[in-house]
Amino acid sequence: MRFKILTLNDISVAGLQNLPREYYEVASEIVHPDAILLRSHDLHDLEIPDTLRAVARAGAGVNNVPVERLTERGIPVFNAPGANANAVKELVVAGMLLAARNICPAWAYVRALEGDSAEIKRAVEAGKKQFVGYELPRRVLGVVGLGAIGVEVANAALNLGMRVIGFDPGMTVERAWQLSASVEQATSLDDLLARCDMVSLHVPLIAKTRGLMTAERVGLMRQGGVLLNFSRAEIVDEQGVLEALDRSHLSSYVCDFPSTGIKDHPKVVALPHLGASTLEAEDNCAVMVVENMREYLENGNIRHSVNFPQAVMPRAGSSRLTVANRNVPNMVGQVSTCLANSGLNILDMLNQSRGDVAYTLIDLDREVPEETYQQIANIDGVLAARVI
Repeated sequence: MRFKILTLNDISVAGLQNLPREYYEVASEIVHPDAILLRSHDLHDLEIPDTLRAVARAGAGVNNVPVERLTERGIPVFNAPGANANAVKELVVAGMLLAARNICPAWAYVRALEGDSAEIKRAVEAGKKQFVGYELPRRVLGVVGLGAIGVEVANAALNLGMRVIGFDPGMTVERAWQLSASVEQATSLDDLLARCDMVSLHVPLIAKTRGLMTAERVGLMRQGGVLLNFSRAEIVDEQGVLEALDRSHLSSYVCDFPSTGIKDHPKVVALPHLGASTLEAEDNCAVMVVENMREYLENGNIRHSVNFPQAVMPRAGSSRLTVANRNVPNMVGQVSTCLANSGLNILDMLNQSRGDVAYTLIDLDREVPEETYQQIANIDGVLAARVI
């Protein structure tokens, strides 16, 4: 079978070269795609093609993807968690140094100097006192969100001699194994904010995190504190941050999301969304999502989906049936009954659920007749079914 892949952004060649041309047609203009591969393109206004089976974003966040609409159609959305973690971590460390040493205003000061070298030298010696900063060892960093990026930031800060306090009520066992035992645990977000000199945000933009850093929470931070935001702009109350900067409660706000309100503020370092903008990160993200998308299209296995459960089962038999359905009782029973009525023998089966969605892999002893497939696809509650 030949799969059609629609690309809506420039995707790293390192990822695309993992799609064999004898099995995959890859182009930026495809009318009936089996999958969509993208980075920052906004899909919210896209009419979802009937042929679409998967969406893969070469990055971590999926705010530009209509996840709920796709879920209702039984379409998994893949992302690349952790593939850009090192790139973002390095930029966060750079952001801490920029803030601690007042590098940006000092650079601006020097660039504005006029005169000959002797005059500039005198001006430098006279002006450098206003840019005195501090060193990172023994300072306290708070890391909000201990996913792939947050864990790397926390561990890197420890290596710089900082004391690190973390907060993430939804931390996974996998990330816990990766996190240094020296990272202290905060009892709440407010507890963390009150104890740290610097706070770095690493949470996804969802309903619960939108506006997470309110003006009141910014006010809980230590006098002269630094707030770093390399997650999403909407997580922070921008006006509250500006007010805190104006009254010198915060000494600096370092973020990756410029806006009209903050870009010219003297205490703001606003970068042009550089977090994952390294060649290595682009390659890593593309390779990860292409591999996961390909595994799903060819074998039905699911890894690193934001809306479907992880489901991986080795192939057995001559035919595989995949079923995505609402997570309600007796769905597997109805599917099994249809198969049994057609004389099909189940060789292996895996059923997993995630919230309101369930996903089943079924390996069978022979091909599924079209009539049987249609019966299963028409079961009330089935979102999508596929025979591989």
